[in-house]
Amino acid sequence: MDDHGHGQGPRPAGGTEALAARGAEPPDPLPHEGVWRFTAPAADASVPQARHAVRDLLRRQGVPASADLVHGLLLIVSELVTNAVRHAAVLSPTLAVEVAVGAGWVRVAVEDQHPYRPTALETDHGRTGGRGLLLVREIAREAGGVCDVAHTASGGKVIWAALPLTPPL
Repeated sequence: MDDHGHGQGPRPAGGTEALAARGAEPPDPLPHEGVWRFTAPAADASVPQARHAVRDLLRRQGVPASADLVHGLLLIVSELVTNAVRHAAVLSPTLAVEVAVGAGWVRVAVEDQHPYRPTALETDHGRTGGRGLLLVREIAREAGGVCDVAHTASGGKVIWAALPLTPPL
């Protein structure tokens, strides 16, 4: 995977934008805060590579995430990269994985250049597939986070999930 440094993308509410709106200065970022972006070919081998890259990044940066949170994030990365490989590769030979960490949250996103914007499918017990986005949505919800799909300026899409570093009460 190629690391292209910082990137842009949807962020959870309440970050530096909220502080600026109130006229407050944002505090200095914590050592684990930042945005990292990796690119990879839209190929099956990219699924475990992306998962390992995200896991290693979280460890290297010292992100204060519980084992359960990391497990959920890695499952989300696996599902989103798998979807990009299976459904977008025909129009998007590469994909991007972005990890953004704030003071109280972590967001993972997968971007591709395919214009189709999927929706989470409802459970169909007769099907063996098609539940990846439903799983992503449920992992995010149970962790007290959110997920969404957005169009990119280049005509593709980014699917992201943001989870709090501290689990909900």
